[in-house]
Amino acid sequence: MSLVLRKIKENDLENIMKWRMMPQVTKYMYTDPVLNLDKQKAWFSEIQKSYKELYWIIEIDNTEIGVLSINNIDNYNKRCTWAYYIGDTSFRGRGIATTLECNIYNYVFDVLNLNKLCCEVFEFNDKVINIHKKFGSEIEGIFRQHIYKNGEFHNIVCMGITKKIWNNIKGQYNYEKIYIE
Repeated sequence: MSLVLRKIKENDLENIMKWRMMPQVTKYMYTDPVLNLDKQKAWFSEIQKSYKELYWIIEIDNTEIGVLSINNIDNYNKRCTWAYYIGDTSFRGRGIATTLECNIYNYVFDVLNLNKLCCEVFEFNDKVINIHKKFGSEIEGIFRQHIYKNGEFHNIVCMGITKKIWNNIKGQYNYEKIYIE
């Protein structure tokens, strides 16, 4: 399996739009957007200009399967957030999370030279919370009734890992090093 992260191109926008509106994807996101190509092009134009966010297409063996992003890059406080989704659900459960998690930690701490990587996860998403914990992220707090979605309020788990923690534990993990464009 050859996994790479390549920068989003304009011709990816239709796929991203399709994925972002899939219930299997939006279930784990704060919003349930109704998108069109014009909105996608406007979003793409904005992210192209931004110094605070990076977006990639997740590719396996030249097949586009999802999106990974680093957001809220704060060079002064040396921290950022991250998220990803697998839009092609046939690729879920194949161990991709391990490869993405470890490589993004390396990228954030070694390439971007930041000190902390954070994420927010719906409290009901035990699988992702446990994946993050497995690789050293810790629960730092809970935002109670933080997101109103599908007629109910949801708690959000705030997680983070520091460069020092990752450097101390990364040797424990066996993962494929991937190309990040």
